[in-house]
Amino acid sequence: MTVQTALVQGAQLLEDEGAIPVPRLTAEVLLAHALRRERVYLFGHPEHELSEIEWLHYGRYLHERLQGKPTQYITGRQEFYGREFRVTPDVLIPRPETEHVVETALRLAGGASRILDVGCGSGNLAVTLQLETGAAAWASDISPAALRVAARNALSLDAPVSFVACDLMSAFASRSMDLIVSNPPYVPLKEAAGLQREVRDWEPRQALFAGPTGFEIYERLVSDSARVLKPGGWLIMELGFSSREGVAAMLSARWREVEWVPDLAGIPRVVAAALG
Repeated sequence: MTVQTALVQGAQLLEDEGAIPVPRLTAEVLLAHALRRERVYLFGHPEHELSEIEWLHYGRYLHERLQGKPTQYITGRQEFYGREFRVTPDVLIPRPETEHVVETALRLAGGASRILDVGCGSGNLAVTLQLETGAAAWASDISPAALRVAARNALSLDAPVSFVACDLMSAFASRSMDLIVSNPPYVPLKEAAGLQREVRDWEPRQALFAGPTGFEIYERLVSDSARVLKPGGWLIMELGFSSREGVAAMLSARWREVEWVPDLAGIPRVVAAALG
């Protein structure tokens, strides 16, 4: 079995399933992972004969993907802001949309000296902002398993981030941070059935679902950020679909310079507010 034949057969299997987006690209990523090579190797070596162990790995990865397991959980990695992060089913898979949080933080609060990432998951926000700014950075999560993944990412990317196991920011002192960022759970429980199976069946529920309305975590974040931030400090959060109006109602008069940042589709994706 050559690389070329393996790619054709794998892509066809994924395409026939009908629910796998970009089947050819997925086959390439899975085959490269089976070969322990970069994707570019496939294009330069279509005649490469797969060993038995390579073929077994590739077949297993294809089977897992056909069962709905996200490609990132199969390969164990996902790029975010130009860096590779380790991901497992203990953490959400970083999305390109979350890079808007980083971009907004760098634009509005690039001079922050103390940064907190609340509900850090893989650590992608905390690690990225620490490396981009050189600030002292902390990251919290209620999941010890997620914190282990995040700490490993910080170590591999040489980012000095301190990790704390706690509920949101309950372990942090008042007036201790210049910038708080978060990609919080914001999916209402009633919308679970409508999620893609890759998300619903594989990603951690406590990182997806906020409660009946989807605003439960936002309410707590806004409230406690007013305690933890220094005056003039920034709170920057990712937004769920159609959540702008509900979050706006939480930002009382003590919050100023409120900014809504759209994604490439024009949908509000990030909210930023400074504490008055």
